Amino acid sequence: MQSESSETDICLSLRNPEERRALAEEAVALHYDDEPALAQRYGPAGRAKCVQDAAYHLAYLDEAVASGAPALFLAYLDWVRSLLQGLGVPEADLRGQLAVLRRLTFPRLEHEVAHAADAILDAALRAFEAPPRVPESVIDPAAPLGELAERDLAALIAGDRKRAAELVLAAVEAGTPVADVYLEVIQRSQREIGRLWQLSRISVGQEHFCTAASQAIIARLYPHIFAAERAGRRLVAACVGGELHELGARMVADFFEMAGWDTYYLGANVPAESVLEAIEAQRADVVGISATMVAHVDAVRRLVQGIRDDARGKSARILVGGYPFNLAGSLWQAVGADGSAPDARAAVAAAEHLL
Repeated sequence: MQSESSETDICLSLRNPEERRALAEEAVALHYDDEPALAQRYGPAGRAKCVQDAAYHLAYLDEAVASGAPALFLAYLDWVRSLLQGLGVPEADLRGQLAVLRRLTFPRLEHEVAHAADAILDAALRAFEAPPRVPESVIDPAAPLGELAERDLAALIAGDRKRAAELVLAAVEAGTPVADVYLEVIQRSQREIGRLWQLSRISVGQEHFCTAASQAIIARLYPHIFAAERAGRRLVAACVGGELHELGARMVADFFEMAGWDTYYLGANVPAESVLEAIEAQRADVVGISATMVAHVDAVRRLVQGIRDDARGKSARILVGGYPFNLAGSLWQAVGADGSAPDARAAVAAAEHLL
């Protein structure tokens, strides 16, 4: 544990992006003073990236502290370690950066925040005692649709979106339920693509191509999705402001359509006021809010509170979902939602239970 400081030393808020940035710059300067070889290794452009990385570390630390969920930061650390390993960045540099951040933050944070942040960073530094965990493939060829998922992935990575679409459409036409194709083929392919990018085995461009191609395949499945008998219930779904990863939320909305709900999907990066307008106009029974990045959990928290405080949203139940909520099972409670679910099928079941 770091040494205690007086109240007069407290001047930093992890909630403030500008203060996080200033602290990141200070931490990198101190780290470079401690390790002069860093300047030669990375150069001016690399130093700027180090500042950016340090600011990311602080943003994830902030959310882990605010949510009372250390797993959010420790999972992020696993991701960063495997990513940097693929890029050939020495682990000692990451560890040194985190140690400097720990040294700087503890004396400057409010007492309870300081101790929570220090405990998380302590756990993070101890994690370096074991080698980085290489994430395992999420595709099992022996699973019922595992071979199809494997072939779909291969076509996407090869840049053959026509072949990927043919594989999926042929399976559906042969009787494979669309819901199973969504979860066991498209979702698994997308998660595997993310894993391959994390390990530096595919480029950012390839990752974006694969996502766009999967969205196009989903669009071609819509005649099957909208055929269900209507249930008389309405969902408004959106990705929180700042969140650009929308494929998961789109799939959730489609599952509600397959269950007979009328859905109003707003897409990525939706302002809070637009969500409230849609809730009112659509007379939503349930609002689905998605976030993939841990750094966007606070935006979810603020949107949930905004819906609660506004007359337009008082009667709607709120479901939240996405990667952070799968990491920390009680996180949905911390943001004030009515529930959460690990996947699209479970989201429908959770919504129907709430109503």
